[in-house]
Amino acid sequence: MLKTVAIIVVPNFSIFEFGTAYEVFGIDRAGRGSGVPSFDFRVCAPVPGDVKMKSGLSMHVGLGLEAAADADLVIMAPYGRDEDVPESVLDALRAAHERGAWVMSICSGAYALARAGLLDGRRCTTHWHYSQDLASRYPKIHVDENVLYVQDGTIISSAGTAAGIDACLHLVRVELGANVAAAIARDMVVPPHRDGGQAQFIDRPMPACGSAPMEALLRWMVENLEHDHSVGELASRLHMSDRTFARRFRAETGATPAAWLNSQRVLRAQELLETTELNIDEVAREAGFGHSVLLRHHFAKVLDTSPQSYRRAFRGQLAEVG
Repeated sequence: MLKTVAIIVVPNFSIFEFGTAYEVFGIDRAGRGSGVPSFDFRVCAPVPGDVKMKSGLSMHVGLGLEAAADADLVIMAPYGRDEDVPESVLDALRAAHERGAWVMSICSGAYALARAGLLDGRRCTTHWHYSQDLASRYPKIHVDENVLYVQDGTIISSAGTAAGIDACLHLVRVELGANVAAAIARDMVVPPHRDGGQAQFIDRPMPACGSAPMEALLRWMVENLEHDHSVGELASRLHMSDRTFARRFRAETGATPAAWLNSQRVLRAQELLETTELNIDEVAREAGFGHSVLLRHHFAKVLDTSPQSYRRAFRGQLAEVG
């Protein structure tokens, strides 16, 4: 049973992400008649006292790491990823995992879990800004930048900022049931479960290519999303054989021409959903999918959500006309 929660903070920790864990576990809702238990929420630091935050403020922390020694859940708050984490913090995380407690990281807190060796051979996530850096620094871990949180065994990692709420509510559902998670979410005025994943928040600019002709072709393809483009047609524009072009295209973009084109169509659809009131059929045509069925298929495949849910997330409740 999840009763005791300890969150570890180190200098330069992020106050908002700390606050997401506090909002879920630090507020006593036991007397509100919603079935939510009272959690023993502890804030601890390797050196008790005033701990500076990224914002320039500081928080007085009265507990040392011994407060995490018997916690059912130990959370690593995010901090400056290039800063050293005391070995005592890494030991506390390892000890929690070894005794079977839940261990969670929020955003860049995943770096501490990685340094402790807890993520070796496991899936995890962090803010998409950091995902490639985390993967390159720790090649033994599998970083998934397309999700809001990952549970691998008793270790949970979350993406940036509000994704900490998603991860905390997920653990509440696992340990205490969907009704308790829903009650906490309702009190926080947040959804108990969000559709989609981190991929929908990632800004993916057009990749720079090694050759000017290929880069020019990519830009032309983006300008003509409404048309189908065969490998033969594209190869002829660069005066290459089909086989040579296909090999070169994958080498420079990491995808086949069809897959790359569809990814650009999804990006265009995202833009239209965010900035216009076109209905779903109109968005599908403008983005080059032609039919809303194809738009929904590729949206779900790439972003793990629907166009309607995406629009609601980014623009609020609009009249559904598709």
